[in-house]
Amino acid sequence: MKNAAFSIEELFRFLDAGVSAFHSTAAAAAILEAEGYVNCPESAAWELAPGGKYYTTRNGSAVLAWRMPKGELTGWHVTASHSDSPTWRIKQLDGGKDTVFAKAETEGYGGMIMPTWLDRPLSVAGRILVRTENGIRSLLVHPDRALAVIPNLCIHFNHDLNNGMKYNPQVDLQPIFGEAGSTLRDALAEEAGVKAEDIVDADLVLCTREKAERVGLKGEYFMSGRIDDLECAYTTLWGFLQGRGEEEGRGDMWVMFDNEEVGSATKQGAASTFLRDTLRRISLALGQDEETFQTTLARSFLVSADNAHAIHPDHPEYADRGNCPRMNGGVVIKFNANQRYATDGRSCAVFRAACAEAGVPVQLMANRSDLPGGSTLGSIAGTLVPVSTVDIGLAQLAMHSSWETMGAQDCAYLAAAAARIFETEL
Repeated sequence: MKNAAFSIEELFRFLDAGVSAFHSTAAAAAILEAEGYVNCPESAAWELAPGGKYYTTRNGSAVLAWRMPKGELTGWHVTASHSDSPTWRIKQLDGGKDTVFAKAETEGYGGMIMPTWLDRPLSVAGRILVRTENGIRSLLVHPDRALAVIPNLCIHFNHDLNNGMKYNPQVDLQPIFGEAGSTLRDALAEEAGVKAEDIVDADLVLCTREKAERVGLKGEYFMSGRIDDLECAYTTLWGFLQGRGEEEGRGDMWVMFDNEEVGSATKQGAASTFLRDTLRRISLALGQDEETFQTTLARSFLVSADNAHAIHPDHPEYADRGNCPRMNGGVVIKFNANQRYATDGRSCAVFRAACAEAGVPVQLMANRSDLPGGSTLGSIAGTLVPVSTVDIGLAQLAMHSSWETMGAQDCAYLAAAAARIFETEL
């Protein structure tokens, strides 16, 4: 990936692979290892060399990579994104007993657009925990076939369906997996090549089956599941891997947290100690004292990359007309007076300068003053790692749908901007 032109086809492969946060992390780790990055498990001692390339994971669903400085550490350049997307979590492998259908009850994860999950072929993805002679083993699973569907109630039984439906996730959004008598446990055991009785537990979600593809008369847009936020994760990873390391004292870091869609307050989320713990361990390896650690943070910069709402073709009234981004208009810098976004004047100026050097167009976004909008990683991570932060993203439509839309050109813009962050002194 280093020294190679940015490829939207490679982005599509990453989006297609990221069917769960565990799969997204595994896909990122595979890219890093192919580029020579060495795995540093949190449970082991780290031996870090000047100029070395390393990565670590937490819970198998969050990953952090970094390059060690070659000289005295002057500061960190960091980009952050997240691995998770709104979906449906399977409560228990053997749940949902029924005399007609094979079922597995689900619970909503994150704030999804519920009806976009109806009447489409679905599969299952995540990890199973398997009993072995040497203890419990974690295995990724994702059967490459349609296993389930969440069927709509027909219009004949609900004549008001098109007049606005209030969905009850316990009643209206439960999948069927086939006829009674078969089980999801058996299907996943066959997929993983293990015995069904050896599966101790699992962390599983539903996932869409369609592949990412271009849309539009000239392919101006593309559609995919999990654009929010795997698109930012991949483009910033591409930019991170382009870093030349010409500043001997600079440290470069790329992180993909988990659980942003449910508030980040987990051991692998942006509200966890994952980033600070890693920075602390690196600091100790460099022989820094507490004073030097704190001054290094004060000279660091974080780019929080999570997507933004594009102006909607049918509902422009939901945008602040003076601060609304459009698809293919460039990287979006996000502002919010109540600190849902961490951008301030200084961090905006620094990021805009980097984009200008990279020839990347920039858009500014603020929500309507009477609509609160969402939140993201920047302000959350900043409570534990207090560094200058800018919240950015790319404009997209149908955020939190099972199938989202965004501009094809914007991906190359963000990749170029991220590369510039890792190529220059800020």
